[in-house]
Amino acid sequence: MRAGVLTGGGDSPGINAALRSIVRFGAKRGIEVMGFLEGWKGPMQNLVQPLTVADVSGLLHIGGTILGSSRTNPFRVDGGPEQVVETLDVNGIDFLIAIGGDDTMGVAHRLAPYGVEAIGIPQTIDNDIALTDYSLGFWSAIEVVSEALDRLHTTAASHHRVLILEVMGRDAGWLSLYGGIAGGADVILIPEIQFDMDAVYAKIQRRERLKKRFSIVIIAEGAVPASAHGQVVAEAEVDAFGHARLGGVGQYVANRLSERMQMPVRVTNLAYLQRGGSPAPFDRILASRFGAAAIEFAEDGQFDVMTALQATAIVPVALEDALRAPRPVKEGLRYLLELFE
Repeated sequence: MRAGVLTGGGDSPGINAALRSIVRFGAKRGIEVMGFLEGWKGPMQNLVQPLTVADVSGLLHIGGTILGSSRTNPFRVDGGPEQVVETLDVNGIDFLIAIGGDDTMGVAHRLAPYGVEAIGIPQTIDNDIALTDYSLGFWSAIEVVSEALDRLHTTAASHHRVLILEVMGRDAGWLSLYGGIAGGADVILIPEIQFDMDAVYAKIQRRERLKKRFSIVIIAEGAVPASAHGQVVAEAEVDAFGHARLGGVGQYVANRLSERMQMPVRVTNLAYLQRGGSPAPFDRILASRFGAAAIEFAEDGQFDVMTALQATAIVPVALEDALRAPRPVKEGLRYLLELFE
């Protein structure tokens, strides 16, 4: 058998570890692996290279993706799906493994009626893919966020400031919530619950009355002010999957607080720092398990599925079900938002 693999969308720590697992485990099963470059652009334009065990040696701890990535969407290009099918046929690809978020795996699912047999591996620091407890990259990003909050604490306490940390999270606040808990944030704002500026200000005022002369706020980029008309966007132009680039909600909060407060309010946006660097041990292990499972699912003839971590098991779940809607922070966990105020 011959497998194709591609990595699409925003990168996350752990992708290279998954590639390493796919190639090494595939070799043990007699499966040759071909890597498509730059996301879905690869199979559209026949950008392909063989991946051998030697090619993936030493990748376990390396962030990013050796295959490159893009936000190319074949279904936004005339004849795009047909180009993908032709490329797979020309290269003798029996099945395809797509590593990415809902957009990347969504293309794989939409190609099923074209005869493409694919398996998805969930990869996003947002952790917003349904039916899997965790996606690749999430716990690595949590380490970055919690360390950033640790560092911000020392400056906030020294200078008696309100410091705001804006993190990723378009539709789900997992990164903001878990990162905020790990890093001791005083106010945590997530997309699942619209926030009221009066309530945010009241929380900070409460700390001042307790003689705590600083506050740390963490906010997901997709959090929505109750008084606004939707998410705050940095650019109105959308990408190939119809997403506007979010950004600026942290500054929105800072501006509103500055109107009321005596102490300075400053904003830090972690931006791409959240996605970069070496994968955490958890992501290295999860990537290794996801990669091996994808090969096993293919051998069993299970396609149009995604590798999913459920409790301690890696199981196949239908891509259609996994991609039906983003996975929000569960209501049973939202008490954490108020736990340490």
